[in-house]
Amino acid sequence: MANFARHFRVSPDRLGPEQIREYQLFLVERKKVSWAVFNQTVCALRFFYHHTLHRDWMIEHIPYPRHEQKLPVVVSHAEVAAVFEATRNLKHRAILMTIYAAGLRVSELTNLQVTDIDSPRQVICVRQGKGRKDRQVMLSPKLLELLRVYWKRYRPMLWLFPGKIPERPITRETVFTICRQAGEVAQLAKPISPHTLRHCFATHLLEEATDLRRIQILMGHRNLKTTARYLHVSNLAVRSTVSPLDRLPYSDPIPAP
Repeated sequence: MANFARHFRVSPDRLGPEQIREYQLFLVERKKVSWAVFNQTVCALRFFYHHTLHRDWMIEHIPYPRHEQKLPVVVSHAEVAAVFEATRNLKHRAILMTIYAAGLRVSELTNLQVTDIDSPRQVICVRQGKGRKDRQVMLSPKLLELLRVYWKRYRPMLWLFPGKIPERPITRETVFTICRQAGEVAQLAKPISPHTLRHCFATHLLEEATDLRRIQILMGHRNLKTTARYLHVSNLAVRSTVSPLDRLPYSDPIPAP
């Protein structure tokens, strides 16, 4: 609201719909702000005029912007394997494989403790994930084998993946750097990030005919609509759909010379 008032050099209680529209265009066309910043501005304007000034009629002139819909970036099974093979550092490979094998968010990975790996029950306990919720995900036998080798070499005490200071976990920035460098060494066309590996986890499960509800639980999504995004990036439905061309009643589509 301070930025809004500063833009016109007038107290915001003296401004109306025309100035609000002008300011919104200024943010989009001149400042080229992100959707998140634009939406935050709209929320502030709506709150100010509705709750502070009690001008309910102003709300109609401050609509919420439509969120841009972007599909998750995913890579194939072979490309994920190439990323792992290109990572020669044992700790780095363990980090990448843990994200992909369990579909973890980067914050969930960094907060993993040694005791969260429940090998007898074959699960990983994710503590206080997004929305401050706990959940369990499967513990891959291949991942468990790698984590055992990793533990014997590094002997982590509290955090499964400690940072430079052993008493603290690895940072998010370091994990992003590990992913980016692994993708570059593997010479992949698409950039690799922790989000990419998490998206691949969901998409690859979907392509193996895992139901959406189960994927939702594993991913820790509150809303099934969030999980349903992966229907748009999975090529299972595309590959299994017969083109209408193949159903035409003739068998020689190539004309004779």
